Amino acid sequence: MKVIVVGPGAFGIKHLDGIKQIEGVEVVALVGRSIEKTQKVADEYGISQIFTSLDEALKIDADAVILCTPTQQHAAQSIQCMQAGKHVQVEIPLADSWQDSLAVLETQKATGKICMVGHTRRFNPSHQYIHKLITAGELQIQQMDVQTYFFRRKNINAKGEARSWTDHLLWHHAAHTVDLFAYQIGSRIVKANAIQGPIHPDLGIALDMSIQLQAENGAICTLSLSFNNDGPLGTFFRYICDNGTFIARYDDLVDGKETPINVSQVAVSMNGIELQDREFFLAIQENRDPNASIAQVLDCYRVLHELEQQLIGL
Repeated sequence: MKVIVVGPGAFGIKHLDGIKQIEGVEVVALVGRSIEKTQKVADEYGISQIFTSLDEALKIDADAVILCTPTQQHAAQSIQCMQAGKHVQVEIPLADSWQDSLAVLETQKATGKICMVGHTRRFNPSHQYIHKLITAGELQIQQMDVQTYFFRRKNINAKGEARSWTDHLLWHHAAHTVDLFAYQIGSRIVKANAIQGPIHPDLGIALDMSIQLQAENGAICTLSLSFNNDGPLGTFFRYICDNGTFIARYDDLVDGKETPINVSQVAVSMNGIELQDREFFLAIQENRDPNASIAQVLDCYRVLHELEQQLIGL
């Protein structure tokens, strides 16, 4: 299978590292804004072609595209890739508006191409361990308590490099938790509330936010997000259940007393991004809807839209 990766930044590299572990998949082109940076990454990963134009890259022989580009480009580029006859995996978030999310879904339906969104938490072994217990009927979530904390008062990426676009607590980072909450409990979110702190004068976004969710089955979720946190960074999920408490930190899992839980046998890898990519390629081969398809994650963006309407007072 031939794939084009768009975006040689921090997450593009995470996907390139994951794809190296997957047999039968070749990255045939890398697309980036800077020729020098794109060529450097292409050389490191043995990629033969580079482009600075997605339009040109889509003309080559390839089956699929993985988009690791700025949030504001995700919807339009996903539509462009599917209309060019390529399956697409777009990094989270799918879009930064409900209208654009629906437009991508309509294109997916019209083209019949696979469109998968990078909701990595569905694939992390830690969260998969919990999911398997739930589907086996051994566990039921009462509450999820989630902290998403970074120190990003400037436009920098996960590698600490400057970037040209602004990240967003609601449309990007909250999307992980909103989707995971609904996925894990298997119930639609029916109540959602949000408040936010002051708007940053340069970035134009709030750097602190608090979100409450309740599902149709009664389970609740409390999410705290900050770009002001000068301390331990990342996202930490506490699952408070009827039969135990668990804390997930990306691919690692402990119980409520911090005793490590071995999740190495949950999947073929301990790398959530690699597992996400494996699902994308396998779904293409099997011509089926992947986990985290646009249809499966769409309701997350409905909730984000409703929260945004609250925050702007509509």
